[in-house]
Formats: sequence, structure tokens, C-alpha cells
Amino acid sequence: MSRHVAIVTDSTAYLPPQTMERHAITSVPLTVVIGDRALEEGTEISARSLAEALQKRRSVTTSRPGPEVFAAAYRAAADAGARGIVSLHLSAEFSGTYDAAVVAAKDAPVPVRVVDTRMVGMALGFCALAAAETADAGGSLDEAVAAAEKRAEGTSAFFYVDTLDYLRRGGRIGAAQALLGSALAVKPLLELDGGRIELREKVRTASKAIARLEEIAVERAGAGPVDIAVHHLAAPDRAVALAERLRGRLPAIEDLQVTEVGAVIGAHTGPGLLAVVVSPR
Repeated sequence: MSRHVAIVTDSTAYLPPQTMERHAITSVPLTVVIGDRALEEGTEISARSLAEALQKRRSVTTSRPGPEVFAAAYRAAADAGARGIVSLHLSAEFSGTYDAAVVAAKDAPVPVRVVDTRMVGMALGFCALAAAETADAGGSLDEAVAAAEKRAEGTSAFFYVDTLDYLRRGGRIGAAQALLGSALAVKPLLELDGGRIELREKVRTASKAIARLEEIAVERAGAGPVDIAVHHLAAPDRAVALAERLRGRLPAIEDLQVTEVGAVIGAHTGPGLLAVVVSPR
């Protein structure tokens, strides 16, 4: 699809491929480094391979795309007829991806608006989708940015992890909280708050944590139209069951996605992740 405003995001948005194709959304991949091998998320490493590497306690780190990768994406969009580009990315608190996009935007052949959504996963994906739908309808560059920012303001993400250890290793949550969680053998419920991962609640068992995750999502969704995404890593049965319960409790759901996270997010959460993204329309 050719349009005047192009949408670029990154591989942590985890939008379904058919959705990206339908809305002509370009994804720039982040990199996962396992041992001494650097692999592009989405094409060179699967979530299953990542989970296996983590379970074997292999060294796993992540890396942002370089500015030159964004520059190539912006040139391609301009060559395809775009007169402006909205570039939407995961929270700058997690990654230097936003900074790399800003550097590339300075020399792009058309105006580029780079947005730190302060989100990740489908919380980012729903923002990219809002911008794309606005562009599809003939909206301007400013209108597409405004649609994404409005969606980000209303979107929440809550998640359960089996252990805080992976987040502690990656520096994504305070070491003291990680130690406290391990010492008390609690199951942590976390949330995105201001672009950062914060500890919301501590629950004694996995089953109670998942039940509480469901309740939080229902409370946050309210009664109006809402899009929901359920993410997991190596926990498909849990994810499908949670999604079906949410479908039954939230009749105003317009879009319900169940998606296994990619290697970049999985590297910091570990197997067993279960997350819910709530994005009111």
C-alpha cells in the first residue's frame, strides 16, 4: 500500500504479520546476542530457541538497531512515495532504539517524527496500528502522531513472571526488589508505568497471580470498546485460557490477540511470562 504517511516501528511491537502487511507497517529488528552470536529478532531466532538458551543459562543480551538500519527504512519509505514518516518505538527506558531512530531521522529525505511510546509489546503495537489506521484514512503526519500518542496514554500493560531473576540480570528492575521476591518465594505482578517496569503486587502462588492478573485487566478495560493482547513465553496453554476468560468477561472486546513474545522481551522476562495489554478504543 502506498500512502503519504508511512509508519515504522520495531520488532518488539509483536504485531501479527498479516496486520503489518495490511497496513504497510515497517518493522526494524532489534538483535539478540546468545554467546557470541548476534541474531535478528523475528527472522534469525525464535522464541523457542530463546527459551531453551535461557533455561540452559547461556549468556543472553539484547542490542538496539544502528542508526543506519533506520536510515535505510526511512529511505525505502520515501522511495515508495511517503512524504512523511511516523517512527514509533519501545520505551527509551529499555533500549537505545529510540535514540538510534532520532539520529537517523536528522538526515532522512522526508520529515520523520520519532515517538517514544513508553510502551513495549502489543502496547507499542496498538500505538503503531492507531497511527497506521489514521494514515490509511488520509490523515496527516501530525494526525497520525496524535493518534499514536492518544492510544499510548490510554494503554496499560500488566504481566506475571515466574521469577524476577531475568529482569534483575538485564537491569530492568531493581536488584533489591528481585532479592526480596526470591527470598519470600512470591510470584510478582508487574506493570508498565511511565515507560518503566514497576512491581505492582506480590502474590504467593502462580495460580493466584494469574487470577489477579485477570482481575486487573478486567478492571482496567471497563465497559467500553477495548483491544486486548495476551502475551506469553513458553506458556501457550496459560495464555489461551486467560484470553478465553477475558473474552467471556469483556463483551466489548473489538480485537483480541494471543501472541508469544519475541526473543528481545523474552530475554528479560524468561519462560513462563504471561502478560495482558489493555488498550481502550
